[in-house]
Amino acid sequence: MHPALAQFRRPGLSTSPRSAGELALEVPAVDAADPNALVMEIFYSRRDMGSLAVIENDRPVGLINRDIFMSQMSKPFHRELYDKKSCIAFMDKDPLIVDAEMGIEALTFKTVEVGEKALVDGFIVTRDGRFAGVGSGLRLLSIVAEMQAEKNRQIMQSIEYASVIQQAMLRASRETLSNTLPDAALVWEPRDVVGGDFYHFAAFADGWFGAVADCTGHGVPGAFMTLLASASLSQALEQIGPRDPSALLAAVNRNVKGLLGQINGAGDTPQSNDGLDAAFFWLDAASRVLHFAGARVALHVLRPDAAQFDTIAGERMGVGYVDSLADYTWALHAVELPQGSLLFVSTDGLTDQIGGPRKIAFGKRRALDRILAERENTAPFICARLLETFAEWQGSQTRRDDVTLFFARV
Repeated sequence: MHPALAQFRRPGLSTSPRSAGELALEVPAVDAADPNALVMEIFYSRRDMGSLAVIENDRPVGLINRDIFMSQMSKPFHRELYDKKSCIAFMDKDPLIVDAEMGIEALTFKTVEVGEKALVDGFIVTRDGRFAGVGSGLRLLSIVAEMQAEKNRQIMQSIEYASVIQQAMLRASRETLSNTLPDAALVWEPRDVVGGDFYHFAAFADGWFGAVADCTGHGVPGAFMTLLASASLSQALEQIGPRDPSALLAAVNRNVKGLLGQINGAGDTPQSNDGLDAAFFWLDAASRVLHFAGARVALHVLRPDAAQFDTIAGERMGVGYVDSLADYTWALHAVELPQGSLLFVSTDGLTDQIGGPRKIAFGKRRALDRILAERENTAPFICARLLETFAEWQGSQTRRDDVTLFFARV
């Protein structure tokens, strides 16, 4: 048997290859002076080999593709013509050759750069310039897919844990709402595992404060913004109290702009343009007057004797963005609430959702009409019916954004 066949050894592959050397199989190689008859013998004895390296003085000079070689040699009279000739006649003189120390990521980029040939023929691996083995392009793709799947799994585990943290952050507000308003409902549905919407409720001796906010983005970026914006709101509540929603919006605006460096005319160009839309409201228990300030989020009020909702639109100025004026003051609205009035606030994930037979937005009017049809029922019942209508409207369409809904009968 030729030494090229005798030296064959098949090492176990690492379960987590980190370099090209760990992907190399110590397969037979032929010398540039060896005849094609030997190449044929090797391919017949090693049917699992897709390519055969050609070396000269123990250094690789080419790669013979099994399918191409066998196809050429099967032609009439080719065995007679080429059996005794040098194997270089059918080799690729410019194969992908990499060092055994090359990392998997660099090897992947190199393989993509070379193109389809490297995936089909594989690549030659060397140590100190000398032939060490042949790597499979398909095996490389499999390893890359496994590595990506593992990275995705780790990322998803981190995001799922982040969801636990985000929900823990919101739990105190949900419990406060439940203890303060017996007829209320709150829905928080992030589009992804974590979301860019948040809410805040706090009870005081003379009333209660509420906030519903929609931060830039959704998923992980949106979730980071909720942490920043929620912390800014908590700080503002400690400093100026809950009774002036307009002042609270202004304080959050200044803080977010400062934290993100989104100050007009200050130094370098801002690296981000993030912020939030929000509705802040304070209900004075004694006077039954609701004080409201909104930044691109509206408050809807349905009084017991009214045929339609009264809508107090949020102002067009967002909170914290580069273009949000640092000294902007949001209008403060005072709304008298007779006993039994229904409050409704939602982020635009509800109204902007595409669906229905014409694939258009759900819209504010459709939401308010559905609530009006159920106005005699409790807030949780009304909320459930609205969600049913919303789900039917969405149908098979992809959820576009996070959805937060707040209902309360006061």
